[in-house]
Amino acid sequence: MTARFCLSSRNGVDATRFVPPRLMPGIFVLLFAVTALWLGDARAGGLYLNEFSTTSQGNAGAGRGAWAPDASATLHNPAAMAALDDHGLAGGMSALFGRVRFDPSPTSPSGTGRGGNQSDPALLPSINYVHKVSDRVRFGFSFFAEAGAALDPSNGWAGRFQVTDLALTALSISPTIAIRVTDWLSVGGGPLASYARLDWDLRVAPLTPLGPERQVRLKELDDWEASGRVGLLLEPIEDLSISVYYNAETEFKLRGQTRLPAGLSPDLSTDLPFPQFIEVSAYFQVDERLAILGTFNWEDWSTADKLAITLGGRTIGATTGFQDTYKVGIGANYRVAEDWLLQTGLMFDTSALQNKSRTTALPIDQQIRFAVGFQHDLNESLTLGASFTYVNLGDAEVRTDVVVGDYDENELFILGATLAFKSLPWSGKLTF
Repeated sequence: MTARFCLSSRNGVDATRFVPPRLMPGIFVLLFAVTALWLGDARAGGLYLNEFSTTSQGNAGAGRGAWAPDASATLHNPAAMAALDDHGLAGGMSALFGRVRFDPSPTSPSGTGRGGNQSDPALLPSINYVHKVSDRVRFGFSFFAEAGAALDPSNGWAGRFQVTDLALTALSISPTIAIRVTDWLSVGGGPLASYARLDWDLRVAPLTPLGPERQVRLKELDDWEASGRVGLLLEPIEDLSISVYYNAETEFKLRGQTRLPAGLSPDLSTDLPFPQFIEVSAYFQVDERLAILGTFNWEDWSTADKLAITLGGRTIGATTGFQDTYKVGIGANYRVAEDWLLQTGLMFDTSALQNKSRTTALPIDQQIRFAVGFQHDLNESLTLGASFTYVNLGDAEVRTDVVVGDYDENELFILGATLAFKSLPWSGKLTF
């Protein structure tokens, strides 16, 4: 796996002399880390975001691939669409708020500015449709935001040589198909097309002790890329569903404008891998009121540990410190009345980065999620849902040559709302 970071100048000036050699590996590693955090495919944990604006959000994502309450099943495991009785449509919107505050060490090399609350609010939408083709075949379609986030620390903070402003948007679409092979086995899958855009600013340390700090801007870095996903849904006994879901590796090739000191505007191109992952989920209906849900997940982040960067004709190897991550989650649903379902869930993710490799552009550690929610059947055709999720992103210690410290506040708060149509005007029709 090779990353390309190519600089050129119209006026023939050597761009590399405006970036100190000791910072060149770090610039690429930061670009990779920031993008990996916020572009991360929202379908999993680790560095991937976990919030989809679907019914499963009330369980912190636990059991999501094995439970098919509505059309959002196509997003979590396409095979689970086969469990739906008819056509369905489900949409949702989540509002994300955060408290991300850095606590620099008194001896941090670039000062002790804290940066204030660095997290900006973000909206995460999704919409999912399932079409019943026949008794055994379903088509599905999903549109969702993989990410919508920003870091915006105040000027002059201790980590300004790694990030001063960041904004990212990532959207995905995915057509899918599911086939019920037997009464106990369903298979499904399809392609996933994702668009990502990143805008990122940081400062460059002065070349001389009395020189000024200078700004580096990465503008409108974007790309469309495709990957594939496939799933199985097993129903070995009544009231038990088991999901096995696989997503292949995707490699974004971000390209866009840059602005360096001395008026240079070189082109930038870099390959950013997003690893494969496997997720196993289960859903068990204990009795008429209580259901238990669980999830285990593995993500192959160690594939991104070794990178190479070519900068102004020079190739530099970089070790990112990325390592594989594991996720485990458990949740419960309890039906308090015929038309009211209460949800809760807890999810734990291991850290994708060693402490010695973390930067302020990637302020996460091991993660703990806790969620509560409800589903209310307004009538036989329409269900309204809402959820609240708390995410603790860990201390996220930073030990680099330009900044030292940790995050004494590092948490997210997500409010979600969903609306699921289980009956549509063409329900019972347009099938074979």
